Amino acid sequence: MSNLSHPPYFNFGRDVVDHWAKSKDKPALIWVAADGREAKFSFSDVARITAKLASSLVRAGIGKGDRVLVMMPRIPEWQIAMVACLKLGAVAVPCIEMLTAKDIAYRVERAEVKGVITTAAQISKFVSLSDNLVVKVAVGGGEGWLDFAALVEAGDETFTPIEVAAEDPALLYFTSGSTGQPKGVLHASRGIWHWRHSAAEWLDLTSDDLMWCTADTGWSKAGTSILFGPWSCGSCVLFYDGPFDAAERLRLLQHYGVTVYCAAGTEILRLLDQPTGNYDLSRLRRTVSAGEALSEVAIAGWRRATGETVAEAYGQTESLMSIGHRADTGHKPQSMGKPLAHNEMAVIDDDGRVLPDGAVGELAMRAPNPQLMLGYWNDPERTENCYIDGPDGRWFRTGDRAERDEDGFFFHRGRRDDVINSSGYRIGPAEVEDVLLAHPAVAEVGVVGAPDAARGELVCAYVVLRPGQEVTAADLQAFAKAQTAPYKYPRIIRFMNKLPKTLTGKIQRNVLRDHAVREAAKDEE
Repeated sequence: MSNLSHPPYFNFGRDVVDHWAKSKDKPALIWVAADGREAKFSFSDVARITAKLASSLVRAGIGKGDRVLVMMPRIPEWQIAMVACLKLGAVAVPCIEMLTAKDIAYRVERAEVKGVITTAAQISKFVSLSDNLVVKVAVGGGEGWLDFAALVEAGDETFTPIEVAAEDPALLYFTSGSTGQPKGVLHASRGIWHWRHSAAEWLDLTSDDLMWCTADTGWSKAGTSILFGPWSCGSCVLFYDGPFDAAERLRLLQHYGVTVYCAAGTEILRLLDQPTGNYDLSRLRRTVSAGEALSEVAIAGWRRATGETVAEAYGQTESLMSIGHRADTGHKPQSMGKPLAHNEMAVIDDDGRVLPDGAVGELAMRAPNPQLMLGYWNDPERTENCYIDGPDGRWFRTGDRAERDEDGFFFHRGRRDDVINSSGYRIGPAEVEDVLLAHPAVAEVGVVGAPDAARGELVCAYVVLRPGQEVTAADLQAFAKAQTAPYKYPRIIRFMNKLPKTLTGKIQRNVLRDHAVREAAKDEE
């Protein structure tokens, strides 16, 4: 297969950031705050500042292989901290600011974190961890904490980045799985190198682009579309630190002339509630989305507003972006796209056999693959359970159900434990969710199976309405029946003020399933 190779040694700070600074210095980062403040950095600025911070961190006691928890909002210090850690060979552990002190303690103890880089506003969450942490750095400083700016000021800009082998650990992401404690996903330096493929093929980035991805800094998506992917292509990144405001999103797209925009499906839907015709989005040439199914309502609306079709993709924290709509492969609504250049993807059965086109099974990636994680942190058994040896080789099991059509496009069919079996029909929750989301009164929806003695399971929809909207369960059921096959309509609809979600914004279907089971038990009493 193509593009499987990578250099034997790779240090992102040296081989990407410093490379651009020396060979083609250009804008790398435009930061904007909600209050209007703005800062701009070239690649040479980033190269110099990260060298200074890396040298100070080494003097403070951080060395190659040490885990450093990085928890910041969308401020330039996040990119500086991440690249500085990579320059000195440390393993960065990106985390979202919404984590509680308990969440942080779990990660620090589990990963044996040696240092932390955060902001003054967050240091109270680390009070109980003082004995665990050797190096504590805060933007703005704090009692017992090193000041970020002071470390940069005292650093040595001639710092020589550490030699990092392709198999050396470089990143540790904690997934917010729907059950149990989060899993630590450890990636090698080669993984960061291979992020460039999805940036070039799915994001379609060049050194002339301005990329804006609105993901949180603690998500692996930030690596794909904010830091590693765009900078590997020499693209400039827009970084906005402010609350979500649909009108402000559109204003920023217009004002800065963003050319490539990456946002979640729900965000795109909310932008479409605005008078998009009042904004000049003519410089926007590509819009992409991943992480959740994008409804046809959002796709059609965005096409009317911008002339662009949203290019969806699929990836996991464990395997990075592996499937996507490339600019040269056409587009199929509701599809995840086709495998990106160096990935062999298939739909397999429980024995690891490749299924024919049109069959639904588990989505799998041919192994070995340099994009794949080194493994779950200190959990070899769980790591091994992700793989299966089939008749024609070894596969990494994603846990997602999928179907491939005759043209090679893959379609997501839910998680393995999400599929609803009602009267012998297998129903993917996303199919029902897409239908209900098309109703103008519906803001969010989560669909699960509710136990039923006669049918096995009933389709149960948990619905959040848009502000000021009123609609009955019967209205939504009639709407669904008119839009999809009769056996798919939700026989149970429950209205909620909000849906339970993980810290990364994914609907917790397990919580909804537990609620559906309890309600079914009450009905039988």
